[in-house]
Amino acid sequence: MPRWRCWRRDWRPTTSRRDCRGRSSSRCSAVRETRTLDVKAALAAYYTRYYRDTLGIPAWREFVAVRLDDVAYERQRLVALERAVGPIRGRRLLNVGCGTGGFNVLAEEAGAEVWGVDESGAAVTIARARMRHGERALPAMAETLPFPDASFDLVYCYAAIEHVEDARRSLREMVRVMRPDAGLYLHTNNRWSCFEGHYKVFWMPWLPAVLARLYLALRGRPTAYLATLRPLSRRQCLRLLDEAGGRVLRDVDQGDGRPVGGPLWPLVRLYYRLFGVRPYIEFLAGARR
Repeated sequence: MPRWRCWRRDWRPTTSRRDCRGRSSSRCSAVRETRTLDVKAALAAYYTRYYRDTLGIPAWREFVAVRLDDVAYERQRLVALERAVGPIRGRRLLNVGCGTGGFNVLAEEAGAEVWGVDESGAAVTIARARMRHGERALPAMAETLPFPDASFDLVYCYAAIEHVEDARRSLREMVRVMRPDAGLYLHTNNRWSCFEGHYKVFWMPWLPAVLARLYLALRGRPTAYLATLRPLSRRQCLRLLDEAGGRVLRDVDQGDGRPVGGPLWPLVRLYYRLFGVRPYIEFLAGARR
């Protein structure tokens, strides 16, 4: 990965040859690539592979359709963020796990200077084509964010921390790039939830890995993706955040979530309330200085 430095409120790799009206050659190639991209076709192909092939969701077409017109879905996320932190206009925001860039587009429209990183090169290519400033979408891992210390007013990590190899290191990196008064907005599936948000199935969170794979296989679902999921409990998440130098400022309570388990839903809801479990972990954090 190239080294990065701060320059004129922008970042650029220090090892690349400069050309193409001042852009680095690596960025210039990315710009040329995304200019000709059919975004709708690319989104359809990307999410068809994800929902149909990777997860085996029977109603995969419905989920692909949502992603093709994701303004309503992403706007709900933006509203929740601004409810927690206030207007984002004029702020520099980093989206860790930006995916195909739908949230970044709306955040740009809301007046923020938006950057995004994702380890999926295919997702970043689509994000670049969708964003007003596509050069601000970068292929990078959360464990090694390619930015200087204290670079951002907001760090946004939605449904991404459960996918990283090293959550401790990733959170440390997010805190590192936050300015002293910055906020970290984090959302992730709760390890003890009775709903698996990727496969969209009723879930028994205490299942060992072998039985979890068997459970999915019996439902006719592919199981390989399960190995990429590392859900955290709230206690684990808060401990890792504390070790990274962060602290929770306030929780964003999403309630009991959607009804799951059919006739078992009353029992699921009772379990949530008896043990204080929420399907998702969602909070606003700050750096401990």
